[in-house]
Amino acid sequence: MAVREGLLAVLSGGPRHGYQIKTDFEQATGGVWRLNVGQVYTTLDRLERDGMVTLDDSGESKVYSLTENGEQELAHWWEAAPLDEAPPRDELMLKVLTALDRGRDHALRVIEAHRTVLTSLMQQRRRRMREEGPLTDSLATQIVNDALMLRAESDLRWLDQCEARLQATS
Repeated sequence: MAVREGLLAVLSGGPRHGYQIKTDFEQATGGVWRLNVGQVYTTLDRLERDGMVTLDDSGESKVYSLTENGEQELAHWWEAAPLDEAPPRDELMLKVLTALDRGRDHALRVIEAHRTVLTSLMQQRRRRMREEGPLTDSLATQIVNDALMLRAESDLRWLDQCEARLQATS
C-alpha cells in the first residue's frame, strides 16, 4: 500500500488530526508499517494541494478531512488490480542474482544461508502464534502474520527452484 492511499483510507473513517492519522495507519497495518510523523504531514500537504483532503486549522490542532475527490481516488485505488509488470525490487532476488556473478558454488551458499534464515524465522513465528494464540493479536496483525508466513514459504520455494536450476547447469 502506498502511504498516500493509506492515509486516504484512514481518513475515510472520518476527520482526524495528523498524529491520530499516523497512529491509526500503524494500527490498520498491524503495527508493521511505521510512519515518520514528518512523512505523514508532508503527504497530507500534498494531498491537500491535490484536492484530496481539506485542512481545518481553526481549532487547537489541524484536522484533515477527505474530500469527494479523495473518496473517488481511494475507491479507484481499492478497486484497481496491482500491476506486476516489472519484478519487484526484492533484496533476496538481488542477492541471488548478484551471487551468480561469483560462481555457482557461491550462489548455492547464498541460497542455503537464506533458506536457513527463512526456515528459522518461520519456526519462530509459528511458535509465537501457537504460544500466544490468535486471540491476543488484532485482526490486522493476524492478516499481516499470514502474509509474512506465505511470503516466506514462497521465498523458500523460489530458493529451491534456484538451487534446482543451478544444479541442472553443472
